Amino acid sequence: MNQALVTKYPVTDRVKMALATTLRGCEELIPENDWIQKLAKSEATGVPLRIKLGLDPTAPDIHVGHTVVLNKMRQLQDLGHTVIFLIGDFTSLIGDPSGRNSTRPPLTPEQIKVNAETYRAQADKILDPSKTELRYNSEWSEPLGATGMIQLASRYTVARMMERNDFNDRFKAGTPISVHEFLYPLMQGYDSVALKSDLELGGTDQKFNLLMGRHLQQEYGQEPQCILTMPLLEGLDGIDKMSKSKNNYIGISEDANTMFAKVLSISDVLMWKWYTLLSFKSEADIAALKAEVEGGRNPKDAKVALAKEITARFHSAAAAEAAEQDFINRSKGGVPDEIPEVSLTGAPMGIGALLKAAGLAPSGSEATRLIDGGGVRVDSSVVSDKALKLAAGTYVLQVGKRKFARVTLG
Repeated sequence: MNQALVTKYPVTDRVKMALATTLRGCEELIPENDWIQKLAKSEATGVPLRIKLGLDPTAPDIHVGHTVVLNKMRQLQDLGHTVIFLIGDFTSLIGDPSGRNSTRPPLTPEQIKVNAETYRAQADKILDPSKTELRYNSEWSEPLGATGMIQLASRYTVARMMERNDFNDRFKAGTPISVHEFLYPLMQGYDSVALKSDLELGGTDQKFNLLMGRHLQQEYGQEPQCILTMPLLEGLDGIDKMSKSKNNYIGISEDANTMFAKVLSISDVLMWKWYTLLSFKSEADIAALKAEVEGGRNPKDAKVALAKEITARFHSAAAAEAAEQDFINRSKGGVPDEIPEVSLTGAPMGIGALLKAAGLAPSGSEATRLIDGGGVRVDSSVVSDKALKLAAGTYVLQVGKRKFARVTLG
């Protein structure tokens, strides 16, 4: 903290603790001194700060990487501040050009409505719903009308807009930029005016839009918000950012057993970054746990604790305990207590067709590949014969370490 900082209100130990919570795992806090003064004022007056996160309900692609900013919101919520989960139903009609080298097609109102429900469910798994202000930016954006939109557009210049990296790059490359795309950062910034935001969170790719909020608040005579950007989370491979297209993700709707096992698959090095960005444990507790590992404790113990915490958050503590036992059973070559039950007709049936029909392989060719790789078991015995046919009866089929089905074939 800047020792030369002079504030109207005292910087107490609680303010310093709140600053440390804010900075935990963040990429950038702009400007830090302003945020300290806001925290000090809030502490002295008892008036909670207003902390905003806006998400456009684009096509659902929800994994734990997306929850990094929500975790930060929860940390600040636990300090007593007001968190505003803003659903960008109006801005989704425009389409966010951030980080893109081409125009992003806007969503239809029907798509937005469906996806918004998914985002609400996501937020409720992390934030305290009873203490969260849920808003839609159509509340103030639609009433603006043509006159209000023109007046808003007059508060920013084209030259400043073209400083934005993606616009600048597209302009230099001769890639078309639609005029409506300039409206997106303006409307996101206007959200901060409408909500009288003190702090806005976002990913590193949102920095331009977040700064727009500061600018427009000053234009409208408000105290400008601070902005907090959070880093992108590396996925299971520890290399690329978490993404479904990279198949290195953990979906928040995945079953507890799969979620638990996936967390255990990350590297010991990546585990500590995940602790910082995903865990609700204090930094002191994480530091103590890391010291124990460095002192000789098995790092798997720490990873199991993280896996249980994340699994419990999206399921329950009981589900996390059961997932741990399931993982132990699988590691010993056992069969989980609960596996899908499938009834099929057509005995005798070839093993490839059976795997496909039971949902354990997407196609016959993939089933063959799995058999060739030694990844298929029937009643705990490895299948090596691709021509194997199974007669009528009940069998436990296993593919890899995590896929099971109890199949009754008639």
